[in-house]
Amino acid sequence: MTEQQQWYNIENVELLDTPALVVYPDRVNANIDLLKTMIDDIIRLRPHVKTYKNKEVTLLLLAAAIHKFKCATIAEAELLATCKAPDVLLAYQPVGPKLYRFVKLIHAFPATRFSCLVDNAVAAKEISDAAKEYNIQINVYIDLNVGMNRTGIPAGFEALQLYMDCGVLPGLNPIGLHAYDGHIHDVDLKTRTERCNASFEPVFKLQQSLKQKGYPEPVIIAGGSPTFPIHAKRENVECSPGTFVYWDQGYQLGMPEQPFLPAAIIVTRVISLPDATKLCLDVGHKSVSAENELSKRIYFLNAPELVPTGQSEEHLVVEAGENHKYNVGDVLYGLPHHICPTVSLYERVYVIENKSLNGEWFNTARDRKITI
Repeated sequence: MTEQQQWYNIENVELLDTPALVVYPDRVNANIDLLKTMIDDIIRLRPHVKTYKNKEVTLLLLAAAIHKFKCATIAEAELLATCKAPDVLLAYQPVGPKLYRFVKLIHAFPATRFSCLVDNAVAAKEISDAAKEYNIQINVYIDLNVGMNRTGIPAGFEALQLYMDCGVLPGLNPIGLHAYDGHIHDVDLKTRTERCNASFEPVFKLQQSLKQKGYPEPVIIAGGSPTFPIHAKRENVECSPGTFVYWDQGYQLGMPEQPFLPAAIIVTRVISLPDATKLCLDVGHKSVSAENELSKRIYFLNAPELVPTGQSEEHLVVEAGENHKYNVGDVLYGLPHHICPTVSLYERVYVIENKSLNGEWFNTARDRKITI
């Protein structure tokens, strides 16, 4: 391999205990720069913090003049606010104690403009009651179901009525529509585009209906990483990719039109040789996202021929073939298939600069609670 092909090599890797998640800031910056070239106005970018969960990447995004963010937990929202992010959407409907944590967050960080999702009248009333009780205004987006079938309501009359109801409920300020189309991830861009456009059409119609009723034009926040290139071509629609900062093997294979660089990988070691053809590595379920089948969990950049055959909490067994040259202690560099839940397994990432270990970034928002 050429030196460029071995970009991941760490010269002082002997100092790194494994398994470890490592990040390459130069590649993160390159991905941020690339993202900005893929849209006409960076004011339309609202990246999702769920992928990286730390202040350092947040600060890199802010330094790149990206000022809007999206998150899924109160801890992620607090992390963004402590970094002085101006605009934070909690892309979740706060219910029960989460609602009062959200209210506390709004009080604690008045410099950040917070908003959240709502998809039913009961939750809207509860959010309204909390806003009245604590004398605040809460910005809300109507969460629309465009095929994900997880949360949200169809972009039709029911959503129109809910938006209007939020407009008269005290303490609520409806400002837009949220349409996450995470079910659309076809490898073929033409097919993905057709499906994305079909799911977006009723969202656009709902926006126009609200305008015709005299409301200020509702903001539309749409998509994630797979449909980002499609929504980026629409006028005024905010886009919320997240994985781009680190990228991963899944999106590298599934979204070939997006040339982001893998920027976070798992370093692991051979810890045992169970038989003549197999290796055992220290990268188990607790070290890499395991929601996919065994063949879609980790890909070894410096050992692509290895085939996983079994995994448990702390171990991964791989087939290396007859007469392999691997030894106990050998270092392997693994690209996760799905980086977002993988990050959640690590309290910190180790920073690699100039091919050397150079510090740590704490994934503070992997916890369910920071202070609020």
